[in-house]
Amino acid sequence: MNIVVLGAGGFLGTHICRALADVGDRVVTLPAGFDLVTAEPGRIAAFVAEADAVVNAAGRAWKADERQMHTGNVELPFRVLRALALLDRRPTLVQLGSSHEYGPGTSGAGTRESTEPAPVTLYGRTKLLGARAVLDAARAGAQPGVVLRIANVCGPGTPPGSLLGSVTARLARLAREPGAAGVPAELRLPPLRAWRDFVDVRDVADAVLATVRADDVEVSGQVINIGSGVAVHTRDLVGRLVAVSGLPVRIVEEAPAGGQPRVDTEWQQLDVSRAAEVLGWEPRRSLDQSLRDLLAAA
Repeated sequence: MNIVVLGAGGFLGTHICRALADVGDRVVTLPAGFDLVTAEPGRIAAFVAEADAVVNAAGRAWKADERQMHTGNVELPFRVLRALALLDRRPTLVQLGSSHEYGPGTSGAGTRESTEPAPVTLYGRTKLLGARAVLDAARAGAQPGVVLRIANVCGPGTPPGSLLGSVTARLARLAREPGAAGVPAELRLPPLRAWRDFVDVRDVADAVLATVRADDVEVSGQVINIGSGVAVHTRDLVGRLVAVSGLPVRIVEEAPAGGQPRVDTEWQQLDVSRAAEVLGWEPRRSLDQSLRDLLAAA
């Protein structure tokens, strides 16, 4: 298959490109200097005209302001849809969404795709607008498309702007210090109160692989959750990462100046039964494997 991957140089995009290439697909990425946000729809259309599917792994999450998130998460999907509308043969658009589009979950339960989204963060709100654009076009019969609503992603290459990426970078620095193996160190973090669903980035890539091979009639216009289906307490998560590192690190939770930080959602857990039913997909990597490989890569 010919697959165009937008955001191919990012965390998700890199692993998706590798998974597609491993099964023999022709992976097409944007040339250097090609700016999706400013490119004319006709130029984008010419670039994706031979594609069987377009995977949108582009967007903004970490260290981005309101304007940057709106540009990357809302304007970009709309521009891609306008470009695809110019084609006679339209490839399936696979939009990578986020569990943060749902907002707070119900403690002890997995969130299903039928749940009405109620995002409480700027990231969640902008991702939802992009997802709705894809779903509206698909449900109107204008453009085949599907939204994969993805849980928190971990594994090798996790961005430093995330909790796991930040902790990993600090552990890597400690490991490189002379005599670090025998010198206890403190790892100071904000209070770890939330429960989160974490899925390995390579399992996400496998889900994309299954989606581009699925029957359009089966998946177009659908939201499909991609996660582990299990919520993990972030305090336990960081503790497991430190334990895997083997470093003598003590975790210290402290509130920042000005009081306790606001937690956007205390509980996030996805119900991933639809992915198994429609895509034949389920997560294969354990959380501990993801943490080991994350540390090894760092």
